[in-house]
Amino acid sequence: MDFTSRQLRAFLLVAQHRSFSRAAEALFITPSGLSVLIRELEIQLGFRLFERTTRHVAPTPYGAELVGVVQRNLTELDAATSRIGQSASAAEQSLIIGAPPLISANIMVQAIKEFRAHRPSLRIQLYDEKVSTILQLVQSGKLDLGLGTFGSATGVRRTPFFRSPLVVIRPDKDPAFRRATTTWSALRNEKLITLHLTGHIQQLVSKHLAQAGIKTSANTSINLLDTQIAMVEADEGVAVIPSFGLAACRNRRVFMSRLVSPVVSIGLYLISNRAKKLPPGADEFTRFLKIFVSRWIGHVDGGRK
Repeated sequence: MDFTSRQLRAFLLVAQHRSFSRAAEALFITPSGLSVLIRELEIQLGFRLFERTTRHVAPTPYGAELVGVVQRNLTELDAATSRIGQSASAAEQSLIIGAPPLISANIMVQAIKEFRAHRPSLRIQLYDEKVSTILQLVQSGKLDLGLGTFGSATGVRRTPFFRSPLVVIRPDKDPAFRRATTTWSALRNEKLITLHLTGHIQQLVSKHLAQAGIKTSANTSINLLDTQIAMVEADEGVAVIPSFGLAACRNRRVFMSRLVSPVVSIGLYLISNRAKKLPPGADEFTRFLKIFVSRWIGHVDGGRK
């Protein structure tokens, strides 16, 4: 049988997310394109991998049995590809990457640690800065890569990396308030803690709040997602954040609900300087990082971390 790694990765994402639409967003393809990959794989295998209804996706017994096998084989493939792709030079290589503080502290540090276990010769320097500063450092050539919610910019190559759905977090003080999903319109009577409107995240959030007929305060002075999350824990209100922000909620007494009607996601992008050649090992690390983030968001999607 002639499987492709793209088919197998699509299968794993659907199994993790229990959703074709969210798995398609993670791969930056359309749900119909993802369905084609799964259907081709099922035809080659000769059995169904998922039971699907309009509201539910779950692996069949055959699919569930296959998940562990595929995960192990892809992990071995990635590790082997990493080893084979290492430079013959004994000199240590380095990659300088920037990310916002929340992503740096809660995702990047652990990803770099895990990556170093099988690629110790690549030295990765991490800069935790706000998105605007990272953009300037990439444009000036001081950073090789930047990861964040960047818009288009002069002289910068912007590559789609991952889509992160918006969720709402509340203080976890009463089980009666826990719910799996929340509509935008249901936020009308909530006290909302928002960020500065200059950022991409808050601009997207405010747009959809306005479409739901909800007006947000214009005098907020919060700049960081970490502060926003801390204020929710302190029972100052509720907040709409991207799901990657749940990485900072591990030790916070907050509860997450998925936002629906509509489901909205924000794009994370990798940026690099168009005039600067990326160092050896950059592609290898970014491939690993995408798998790492996909696996992590698959764990927290749909529940509290």
